Amino acid sequence: MTLLFMLTVCLSFLALLATPSFATNQANSCRSYCGNITIDYPFSLDYGCGHPGFRDLLFCMNDVLMFHISSGSYRVLDIDYAYQALTLHDPHMSTCDTIVLGGRGNGFTVEQWRAPYFNPTPDNVFMLIGCSAESPLFQGFPGKHLPCRNVSGMGCEEYYDCPAWSLVGHKKVGSVYGSGPPECCAVAFEAIKAINLSKLQCEGYSSAYSLAPLRVDGAGGWSYGIRVKYSVQGNDEFCRACEATGGACGFGTDGVKQLCMCGSFNSTTNCDSESSTSSKMTLSLAVALAASLETRDIQHFAYQLHVNATFVLAYTTTLFA
Repeated sequence: MTLLFMLTVCLSFLALLATPSFATNQANSCRSYCGNITIDYPFSLDYGCGHPGFRDLLFCMNDVLMFHISSGSYRVLDIDYAYQALTLHDPHMSTCDTIVLGGRGNGFTVEQWRAPYFNPTPDNVFMLIGCSAESPLFQGFPGKHLPCRNVSGMGCEEYYDCPAWSLVGHKKVGSVYGSGPPECCAVAFEAIKAINLSKLQCEGYSSAYSLAPLRVDGAGGWSYGIRVKYSVQGNDEFCRACEATGGACGFGTDGVKQLCMCGSFNSTTNCDSESSTSSKMTLSLAVALAASLETRDIQHFAYQLHVNATFVLAYTTTLFA
């Protein structure tokens, strides 16, 4: 009789574990914030969470969110989930108040496999400073047709008016390539695909972006930083179905296959379908065990199963209330 009691309690608890409500009550192990910045899909701070294309990308250090790619580490100032964009800060980037030379800036270059997921926005201008005449930036262009262009109304002519230039002794150089390269050359990211100061033989760079019509106070009113557009490749219905059933999107140990994390278990579909499968398996196990009992014990087994399932359900409901 004691063995029968233990079996019914165990089976009742297994059935309860398989229910969606129990799985939903489990604490999600994926960290959802760093400082005052919310970390949501497709990003993550923990390996196995988020989209596999965004793995090993964000790190939280003393409540400061950092973004790390092949060109270096950047502080994340903002993640705009509505417009799918991040705002990054490079401490060695020039602004209107400071010109940083010596090739110390990160620029912006992503690993080839990450390239489909990230690109600076079209209204982000990169202003390359102190580039050599032998820079690949100027090769293949006739003297009067440098690749330097304004981007969304922002360019070097206005940038030259910043107070920082008076500290480095700015001298305007003619735009004719034969007379020497300009001190500043503004380009869009799409024009050269990578901002690598070493390969471009440049001393420094600045980056600015526009979120609205430009203000009338020129370069002093620009927003300095790198505005990066992100995108999730492929069909994202898997994650939406997962979250709709109380799960969190993640990926497996191979770093590729997506999983739906449902608290006490992982699913390759969503939390509801996995729970339904688990319930059927538990019920099958109960039927098999009941069938193995002698005929005289079956009626008592069914009664004990009902009583103990009711007890465990009531106890767990109180526990997770």
